[in-house]
Amino acid sequence: QVQLVESGGGLVQTGGSLRLSCAASGSFFSSYGMGWFRQAPGKEREFVAGISRSGGGTNYADSVQGRFSISRDNPKATVYLQMNSLEPEDTAVYYCAAAFVRAYFGGSYVPHPAEYDYWGQGTQVTVSS
Repeated sequence: QVQLVESGGGLVQTGGSLRLSCAASGSFFSSYGMGWFRQAPGKEREFVAGISRSGGGTNYADSVQGRFSISRDNPKATVYLQMNSLEPEDTAVYYCAAAFVRAYFGGSYVPHPAEYDYWGQGTQVTVSS
């Protein structure tokens, strides 16, 4: 199992930047693909970005492509989400998630959004207009 704790959320103006962090504890962080999701008030949770076990593979939702960047530091057991050019529509609670990836998938496999089964408690991001 893996436990996840997000940090770095806050209030920022339109066009600003934030970096979210997600610290993982438990066993074998490098065995997990990692992802970020978000949920705005009155909306369903949506996928934002994912990264493979090695960090060699990433994917993004169309709405954040080119503005957000996901990365990971396996020795520190931490995954990051760098968010630039923030817009009011990015306002949401952001959740870190983990998906165990079997070795035969290789280090570049990015989990499908439905595969994530460990979740953090979330961190609020508010973008003011």
